[in-house]
Amino acid sequence: MNIVLHEPGIALNTGNIGRTCAATNTGLHLIKPYAFRITEKEIKRAGMDYWDKIRLSEYLNFEDFLSKHPEVTDEGKPGKARLWYATTKARQCYTDVSFGPEDYIMLGNESRGIPEEILIEHPERCIRIPMWGEIRSLNLANSAAIILYEALRQNGFEHMEKRGELHRLSWDG
Repeated sequence: MNIVLHEPGIALNTGNIGRTCAATNTGLHLIKPYAFRITEKEIKRAGMDYWDKIRLSEYLNFEDFLSKHPEVTDEGKPGKARLWYATTKARQCYTDVSFGPEDYIMLGNESRGIPEEILIEHPERCIRIPMWGEIRSLNLANSAAIILYEALRQNGFEHMEKRGELHRLSWDG
């Protein structure tokens, strides 16, 4: 799986998303410009000591990202990755789609989201998280985790540890 952040604006969110990516062996793709420096201590603090375990890729812009990932298609053919666009403007819920193990989930800038010029080209790939009432959006790091873990669940948490262990005691008595 892959998380793509389009022009992220808050260092702490990017750091928290990076930590989630490290915990799930998920690629993290950052599309410039950022509203912070990737070396800022807030990113590393939020990502704890996992930042060096993140499979990080950076891109000059959205076109640069697409040019470096020709495997991404809209058709959803077997063996091909798809790019999903997480947006509050989508018509379908993230639980209504089937994620493949190599898919990309893109989230936009915290205040602007993904540009509508991108969304309008891919309405069938736009997904949203349901919310109650007048709430406009969730925190970006929370949104990334919600959608990513659903995608991982759909793929059987492939290659992930599914059993936890106690530190001092044993579950077996």
